[in-house]
Amino acid sequence: MKKSLLHFVLIIGVIVSLGPFYWMIVGATNPSGDVLSFPPKIIPGNYFMENLTNLSESIPIMKALINSAIIAIVFVLASLLVCSMAGYAFAKFKFKGSNLIFSSFLLAMMIPYQATIIPLFQIFGALEWLNTYHAVILPQICYPFAIFLIRQNMKGIPDSMIEAARIDGAGEISIFFKLALPTMKPALAAVGIFLFTHQWNNFMWPLIIMTSSDMYTLPVALSTLAGLNSVDYGQLMLGTAISVLPIMIVFLILQKHFISGILGGSVKE
Repeated sequence: MKKSLLHFVLIIGVIVSLGPFYWMIVGATNPSGDVLSFPPKIIPGNYFMENLTNLSESIPIMKALINSAIIAIVFVLASLLVCSMAGYAFAKFKFKGSNLIFSSFLLAMMIPYQATIIPLFQIFGALEWLNTYHAVILPQICYPFAIFLIRQNMKGIPDSMIEAARIDGAGEISIFFKLALPTMKPALAAVGIFLFTHQWNNFMWPLIIMTSSDMYTLPVALSTLAGLNSVDYGQLMLGTAISVLPIMIVFLILQKHFISGILGGSVKE
């Protein structure tokens, strides 16, 4: 009886969770006027190609996809390298003020992102980096939460293993890349999913720093579909579905590492 009740609750939870995604797909295959009709349509229509054609004419959807992909992939790779190095240093090196520096990283998570936009814009304006990929990538490449999660996982690597590698003559760079990183695949996968999702959905900073429509990322390009007088909900739903698809693909590919990476370092021996 308890198991049946649990399965019923889980099924209801799945339906509630997947409901918005299904409604988004239905909206992407129907004309704009049918998206908000009452009673609502619950069956996908045959207007997908028309919506795709109209979407391509309204915004440079492929260019926006390419911009988002380049920015997100480069950001994830660079941020994983920087944050894993920082996490390794905080976990395995004992130096004066290390706890204070690490605490300052955690305190940085409490600063509202909006408070940093004006000084960041002034810095990149002075460097003449406006409307560039690296202006979007660099500001958050050293992500405090990623450093925290990787540090906690790095603590699970036995110090004796690292000391043995040092005794055998291995340098710190070799120890990091050949010993520490290979054991951190679950944590790196979990952090990678988080960083990719964060950067892929990033809206405010690309909107401010990108000054031409050719450099718009997908969220910024989709925001231009909402006009002052009318909104084509069919196009908007299709664009949103296209935006969600890469995140789902990345998560499905790395999901087997996600839970173990999140829980890594949470239990002390």
